[in-house]
Parts: sequence; C-alpha cells; structure tokens
Amino acid sequence: MRETAAEVAELQALMDAVYPASTQHLRNIIKGQKRLNADALVQALTGMCTVNLATVTARGEPRISAVDGHFLHARWVFTTSGSAAKAKHLKQRPAASLAYVDGERIGVFSHGTAEFLTAEHPDFAEIEEYLTNHYGSSPSSWGPDIVYCRLQPSWVDGYGETAR
Repeated sequence: MRETAAEVAELQALMDAVYPASTQHLRNIIKGQKRLNADALVQALTGMCTVNLATVTARGEPRISAVDGHFLHARWVFTTSGSAAKAKHLKQRPAASLAYVDGERIGVFSHGTAEFLTAEHPDFAEIEEYLTNHYGSSPSSWGPDIVYCRLQPSWVDGYGETAR
C-alpha cells in the first residue's frame, strides 16, 4: 500500500460521488458491509492483480484482455507491448474500464482515461522501481516497445468480504 492519506481521501470522495449515481441494480448488489470503502479497497489491492481491461476498436467494438494490474497511489498501473492491440486502442481512444474480480471475495470496477507514462513523467521512476522490485527485472527490458499506462479514474466502486 503506497497511498497517502490524501490519495485515500480523494478515492473515497470519488467512490462516494459515483455510488448514488449508479444504477439501482448495482446498488442492490454492492451495498452495506459488502461495499468496500477506500481504506479497505487499497488494503485489498496489494501486489499484482490480474485485471480485465476493456478498450474499444476504431469501429466501436469492445475488446477485453487481461493485464497485470498494480494499484499504486489509488490508480491502476499496467504495462504492455506498444504493438499490442490494447495499446493501439488506448492511444486512439483512451477511455477504458478495468475490473478485478475474484468470485464473491472481491470485485473492483474502474472506468476512466488511460494515460501513457514515459520516462520523463514525474511518477515514472517510482512506478519503474516498484515494478522492477516486483518482477525482478524492469518491464522496459521485456521488449523494444513496452508502454506504461495508468488509469485516471472517473468512476470506482467495489464489493468485498473485507468489513468497512
């Protein structure tokens, strides 16, 4: 968990803002003790989580694939090949959704805008160090065109066995 108190508070404010605007169907499923708050969410999302990433083709067709997601500073971070379809989709249409689901144990859903982080980005060095420590090698060394992405969320909510 690398989130600051301010980042957790910002995440909680986002979660509190989007929940009332969610559909009644979603509110019937994610409610009460099952609904994660920001503290529980960041504590549950440590290490690597296999997340489903939804992108959209140029023809407006949905595509989904899995990526290694890391929840850092209350944002999903992932890497992929720059030649992957998902990277091409995100460069042209950065709106994306991520879902991490482990049965009834936990489900976290995020919508937002993907940003590409280059070595010049002020957050890149910390993310690179974290990922290198996690994997034992830098993702940049895995291929000639590895890209680092982060989802800037506009919507986040989730359920879990973790009590509020």
